[in-house]
Amino acid sequence: MKTGDSTSPFVITIGRQFGSGGRVLGKLLAEHLGIEFFDKELLLQAARKSGVIPQLYEHKDERMPSVLGGGIPFTMGLINSAPWTASTSVSDESMQCAIADTIRDLAASRSCVIVGRTADYVLRDNPRCVNVFIHAAEAECIKRVMQRGECASEADARAMCRKINKFRAAYYNFYTDKRWGHSSSYHLTVDSASLPMKNLADFIAGYVRTFISNRN
Repeated sequence: MKTGDSTSPFVITIGRQFGSGGRVLGKLLAEHLGIEFFDKELLLQAARKSGVIPQLYEHKDERMPSVLGGGIPFTMGLINSAPWTASTSVSDESMQCAIADTIRDLAASRSCVIVGRTADYVLRDNPRCVNVFIHAAEAECIKRVMQRGECASEADARAMCRKINKFRAAYYNFYTDKRWGHSSSYHLTVDSASLPMKNLADFIAGYVRTFISNRN
């Protein structure tokens, strides 16, 4: 029987350095355990829930607010009114609240893997939540970014990795009381270059099964 067949939902959250393969590993893990996988899908669900076009969420995805307390004047992005949205703007805080609500709804209704978006912190009171952080040496991340065809040179790939990791760290540290990438913030921190992805997925799946069985 697959772990995902359990009647009590569980969640695996994945934080990741850019280029470390966290999304790939998350999808393998979801397939291995027979559960759902959410990454960019969270933005679409949050947008639908709050009545804001998805592009607005994508623009601010995993970004620290640029001006504290400021809103984004984008009246054409509003489809309908929601408790956390004003009629003339959508604030960074409102977006984060909508994403957090979506994460909680998903965790309550199904077993799944959720990538990024401070999911580990949002679900900090959920006893059936396993938090994983995926990292790798910068050279390995650069290699993966280059293989994906996202940059034309190693220098560009290095700059992209450092920039996006800086964004993710600032976002995570702003919206939580923990430190992005620090081992104390997660149950597991894994070097994605240490083993083939399939072996890492098997390893993490075994940990998850034991973790969840001890909470039944």
